[in-house]
Amino acid sequence: MDKSLFRYVWRFSKTEQIFILIIVLASMPFYFMSLSLPKTIVNKAIQGEGFDHPEATAKIFELSFDIPGFLSGALGEQITVFSGIDVQRLPYLVALSLMFLALVCINGLFKFYINTFKGRLGERMLRRLRYTLVDRVMRLPPLHFRKVKAPEIATMVKDEVEPLGGFIGDAFIQPIFLGGQAATAMAFILLQSYWLGSIAAGIVLAQAFIIPRLRKRLLVLGKERQLAARALAGRVGEIVDGVVEVHVNDTTNYERSGVADRLGRIFNIRYEIFRRKFFVKFLNNFLSQVTPFLFYLVGGYLAIRGNMDIGQLVAVIAAYKDLPGPIKELIDWDQQRLDVQIKYTQVVKQFDHEHMLDSALQPVVSEVVPPLTGNIQAANLTLLDDSGAKLLENANFNFDISDHIGVVGSLNGGAEHSAESLVRLLSPTSGRLSIAGTDIMEIPEAVLGRRFAYVGPDVYLGPTSIRENLLYGLRYAPFRDADYDDAEQVLRDEALSEIKVTGNTTLDINADWTDYESAGVNGSEELEEKLIDVLGKVGLDEDIYRLGLRGTLDTESEPGLATKILQVRHALRERLNEPPFSKLVEPFDPSRYNRQASIGENLLFGTSIGKEFAEQNLATNAYTKSIISQLDLEGPLFEMGRGIAKTVVELFADLPPDHPFFDQVNFMEPDDLPLYEAALNRIADVDVTGASDDDRAMILALPFSYVEPRLRLGLLDEDLQNRILEARVAFREGLPEELKSTIEFYEPDTYNTVASLQDNILLGRIAYGAAEGPAQIGKAIDETLDELGLRSAVFHVGLDYNVGTGGKRLNGNQRQKIGLARAILKRPDLVIINKSLAGLDKQSKESIVDAVLENARDVGDGRKQGIYWVLAEAADAQKFERVMVFEDGSVAENGTPDELIERGGAFAKLISSS
Repeated sequence: MDKSLFRYVWRFSKTEQIFILIIVLASMPFYFMSLSLPKTIVNKAIQGEGFDHPEATAKIFELSFDIPGFLSGALGEQITVFSGIDVQRLPYLVALSLMFLALVCINGLFKFYINTFKGRLGERMLRRLRYTLVDRVMRLPPLHFRKVKAPEIATMVKDEVEPLGGFIGDAFIQPIFLGGQAATAMAFILLQSYWLGSIAAGIVLAQAFIIPRLRKRLLVLGKERQLAARALAGRVGEIVDGVVEVHVNDTTNYERSGVADRLGRIFNIRYEIFRRKFFVKFLNNFLSQVTPFLFYLVGGYLAIRGNMDIGQLVAVIAAYKDLPGPIKELIDWDQQRLDVQIKYTQVVKQFDHEHMLDSALQPVVSEVVPPLTGNIQAANLTLLDDSGAKLLENANFNFDISDHIGVVGSLNGGAEHSAESLVRLLSPTSGRLSIAGTDIMEIPEAVLGRRFAYVGPDVYLGPTSIRENLLYGLRYAPFRDADYDDAEQVLRDEALSEIKVTGNTTLDINADWTDYESAGVNGSEELEEKLIDVLGKVGLDEDIYRLGLRGTLDTESEPGLATKILQVRHALRERLNEPPFSKLVEPFDPSRYNRQASIGENLLFGTSIGKEFAEQNLATNAYTKSIISQLDLEGPLFEMGRGIAKTVVELFADLPPDHPFFDQVNFMEPDDLPLYEAALNRIADVDVTGASDDDRAMILALPFSYVEPRLRLGLLDEDLQNRILEARVAFREGLPEELKSTIEFYEPDTYNTVASLQDNILLGRIAYGAAEGPAQIGKAIDETLDELGLRSAVFHVGLDYNVGTGGKRLNGNQRQKIGLARAILKRPDLVIINKSLAGLDKQSKESIVDAVLENARDVGDGRKQGIYWVLAEAADAQKFERVMVFEDGSVAENGTPDELIERGGAFAKLISSS
């Protein structure tokens, strides 16, 4: 990248800069005329100069040119293009005033166009710069990211280059535009009065000399602020990434102290910036205001002496009103120039590296990349980390791409680093690593990324669905164009024209980027089945199925599936009516109170959408309060709440906060006990009408979460149940139109779009206290889905599960399994597995290893897939065709498992010690 921001801007926008320069120059004559016209209005139209008698006239719109002296003999002294129109004094005043208004409009339109053009130019260049920075992020060597923090890079791309966008449009245009305005105004003042012009010029020169020097310290402080803010962003990112360690080590206060120290540093820097900035502003404003004082004094003296007429003085003062603005903005522009150059230099420095990957190695390749064959050979391969420590030293190995190799070694022996070198996560410092005879540093990513797959110990998953994360390994290029309608295509064409100007890629993110051929399928339907198969191989199919049962269904995109789930519901209901299930589940019936559900859920008889009718808000919800008041339920519910609070306080007051009994009381936290005890004392002798609003709301909130079979306090009798059923009917019938979208009601023949798949199938609640009730009901649901052939449909819903930031909604083993499934899915020539699945139990790990090796023996088209698996346990290597043993950064042994065991060397010792 260019080291100078001006060179960068000029290189990519010189055509636009020249064009707008022409527009700026074209605006100057109109600006000069707008300064000159007030003098004519005052002297002639208002004071009557040239109008000696009432019938006198003057010409307007006269257009003539003076002829130079050496041509005047032949052509005369003046050429008249238009002789003008003779008008009297009042029409003359009106005409000149209208001309002045027209010039104001013309100059305003010039400014509007110039500023709009600058803004668009600046945003285009900012878009180009941000794209370039992100592009360079993807070309930096992976080792570089061990020294920089992700939040710092994000801050640089998002925030630190933001001021550059505002300046880029002004880089060349602003000084010319403002300088032209200032020079025009100054020339006009000098033409009116040499003395007043000299005063204005002197003040301007003083400003230009003093202000920039006072601002030098501001530039240094700005740089310090930028670095301090970047460090703060990095530290906050570290806290977020290490939040578990913060909590388990009780270092929250230590981290608060560190953040406070950094914030204090930023505060001190910013405060000094404010003091200096506003002092400079005060001085600049003072110098600007001194000039009018001198104009009034000196100009007034000259007017009194008759050396200057009033029109000239008014015109000079009016012209000077337009002078401080451009001068101040020019000084600000110079300050901003220095500031953004520092920012630009700082940012570019972070995105520059001597080992930057050549952009030619990242081409867009939509064609099929043929399989790789041949050997992978390392000759005297040496790898160093970013500190210079040797990871591999003069390592030599050679194997066929299709071999199944188990890689083991001592701690820090170099086995895991050999795997990283095969996918260029580590670049050779010396020696050579070649694949099929080609140096690995010369192989395009289109080949290496498609024909090889890598699964490391830490698998990163994007904050999208499981399906999207699995398909990420198949998205190399747009294979099929997006299907746009006419209106969308127009928008796409407009976006393309803008993209080309900004140097961004023209690849369409809305196109179909999935490479079905690499997965060995012919379309999206076959791909879904392939996903089920691959996840089964890595032992994740049952987990995805359970996630599907807990997930929700988008009925608009899959209305057919919703209908099938209703079939499952009815089939399950028939099964549940028979022993031993009849006492395990209480279904939701519009005409019956469900004792296994809370009072709030029985009242709503549905699922709340949002917080409007969330269970914890029912006591304070205006509509709910009106219903229970209308049916005289407020008193009974208040007394029930009093009884719940009194019992819980008596039973749990002396228990520790982590006692398991609190798990049964989901409506009250241990810290709330003193609050409820105090409330009980306040309402001891009053009923619901005598309680304060706060106490009433606190006590009434308890019954809405009460489930009799769970707490067994004997507070819910049959009469109250029937009254709640009456309230249920009144609640639904009287629900205002604007609130109907906030509840999804339970209906026997309607799919509830808010509830989970399992809740829709069950449409009821499992009985509390039933031995193995959830397990038996879960088994019944599974069997019913299998009978109707809908297990795979649930699996597809599970694939829509959002894994969260970094995949943290899944556990570590699940993330590693998804990473392995993603690698297998694209059927590469070589799968490199680097100490993945180390956290699994022995049986699960062996099952997955067997499945992966079996799958690799034929991945389609009669092709055998190579496996390079760095193992945590040496004994697991006996399943592989060959074994490589790394010790002290080089290959100690290489051969079949039987050969190495018989030899009794390093491999045999590792097995015996494991």
